[in-house]
Amino acid sequence: MGAPAPMRRPGDYPQGPAYDEMFAASGETRAHYQLLHNRIQTLGALELADRQQTLERSFLLQGITFTVYGGGEAAGERIIPTDLFPRILPATEWTKIEKGLTQRLKALNLFLADIYGEQKIIADKIVPRDLILGAPSYRRQMQHLYVPHNAYVNVCGSDLIRGEDGEFFVLEDNLRVPSGVSYMLANREAARRTFPGTFRQAGVKPVERYPDLLLATLKSMAGDWRPNPQVVVLTPGVYNSAYYEHAYLARLMGVPLVEGRDLAAHDDLVYMRTTSGLRRVDVIYRRVDDDFIDPLSFRRDSSLGVAGVFNAYRSGNVVICNAPGTGVADDKAVYAFVPSIIKYYLDEDAILPNVKTYLCRDPVELSHVLANLDKLVVKAVGASGGYGMLVGPHASAAERAAFAEALKADPDNYIAQPTIQLSTAPCLVDGQIEPRHVDLRPFILSGEKVVVTPGALTRVALKRGSLVVNSSQGGGSKDTWVLSDDGRAPLGAAGPDEADTESDL
Repeated sequence: MGAPAPMRRPGDYPQGPAYDEMFAASGETRAHYQLLHNRIQTLGALELADRQQTLERSFLLQGITFTVYGGGEAAGERIIPTDLFPRILPATEWTKIEKGLTQRLKALNLFLADIYGEQKIIADKIVPRDLILGAPSYRRQMQHLYVPHNAYVNVCGSDLIRGEDGEFFVLEDNLRVPSGVSYMLANREAARRTFPGTFRQAGVKPVERYPDLLLATLKSMAGDWRPNPQVVVLTPGVYNSAYYEHAYLARLMGVPLVEGRDLAAHDDLVYMRTTSGLRRVDVIYRRVDDDFIDPLSFRRDSSLGVAGVFNAYRSGNVVICNAPGTGVADDKAVYAFVPSIIKYYLDEDAILPNVKTYLCRDPVELSHVLANLDKLVVKAVGASGGYGMLVGPHASAAERAAFAEALKADPDNYIAQPTIQLSTAPCLVDGQIEPRHVDLRPFILSGEKVVVTPGALTRVALKRGSLVVNSSQGGGSKDTWVLSDDGRAPLGAAGPDEADTESDL
C-alpha cells in the first residue's frame, strides 16, 4: 500500500490566504469534496504515484500534446502536465456560472452584430469609437454581412477565476479560436479510469456529448439553406500548437480534417478535394486565425487559408465558424466595457462580474498603473498564452522598469488589473499533496441556441506560488467535475467495493 498519503490532517496541507477548493479556512473538507477526500485517505503515497504515472502514460499513448514556441530548451512539443485529482463544483455554483456565461455570450454576439452593422453602441458612446474601429482585430470586410442567428461566436472559452471570497469573476473571453476542449475530454476519460467508483458515486454531469453538441451547433449555422450541411475542420497543419485538438475533434464529430490546400473556391462556392472528386462544403469550423483565412481578403502571403473563401462567405454560400472579426470583442481593453455591453443590449446586470481593469490609454489610469506596478498584473491587449504580461509582485525591479517604459511608449496597447490570489486546489506534486492555483475555462456553444457544456478545463499553475496557468508557461490541467446536486456525500470512508473497483489501475 505504501506510506500514508500526506493529507490526513489539515496541517499536512499548507493552505495559504487564497480560497481553497477542497478545504475551508477552518481546515474542514467542503461537503462536495467529502467523497473524494475520503477516497484519498484510503490510498498510500506509492499508490497515488502509480495512478499518476498511469494517467500520464495514457496521455502519452494518445499523443495528447501541445507546442511551446520560442527559443531555448523549453521550446518544442510536449505532453500536457495533468494532475490526478479532479476539481469539483457543486450544482448551485454551476447554475450561476451557466446563467452568467449564457448572458455574456448573448450580449457579445449582439455587440458584434451591432459594431458590424448600425453601430448604435458607438453612437450612444457606451464604448469609445476609436477603441473599436482602431482595434487590430476589427475587420471592415465584415460590415453589413449576414451571420445566421447573429451567432458570430459559435465556440467560446471564457476564463473564470475565484477570488479570496469564493466568488467567480470572468478574467477574459476567448472568442476567436479558443482551444483546450480536447484536454477537457481527455482529462475526463483519464479521471473516470483513475477514480471510477468515486466518479460513479459523486453524480458527475457528463461532458462526452460535447462533440455531438458542437456538430449540431455548426450544422445549425447552415441548416436554413442546406438540409444536411457538410462540415469540415480547417487546421493550419501538423505544426500548429493545437493540431492534436483539431484532429481529435474532427474524428469525434466524424467530419473531414482539412488544410487550406484541400479546399478550393469557385464561383463563390467552396469545395473539398476528395479521391472521388470535388464535394461542396457548407460550414468551415476554422482553427486558423483571421489573418490567414483568405490571402485575397486578408494577408496576401498566407498559404494556410483558401483564396476566395471570404467571397463565398460574403455571398452566403458557406459559413465560417467562428466568424472573422470576433476578436474585437475579446480585446482586453474592450473587456473592461463588457458589463456595460450586457446592460446596453439585455438591460441586465452582469451575473458574473469582471475583474477591476485599468485602461492605460487613459492618462489618469496610466499614472495609477505606473505608480503601482509592484501590485498589478499588466497585459498587452492583443497577447495571449501568458505572453506579453507582467505579474508585478513576482517581477524584478528591472522587469518592472522595462515594462514602465513600454507602457509610456504605447499606453493604448496595455491594460492592468489587481493581482488576485487565484483559488487553489489539491495537486500531487513530487509525491506530496499540495495546493496549486487554478482557473476555470468552460466552453459555450452558440448557433440556433446557446449551450454551456456541464464541465470545463481547469488549468493549474504547477509552479509553487505561480499565478500563471498557461501550458506554454509551465501550467497543467485537471478534470472538472460538475455535480448534479450539491454533492453532500456520505461522511464515511469509501467502501471496499470502490477500493476493489479501482485497484486494477
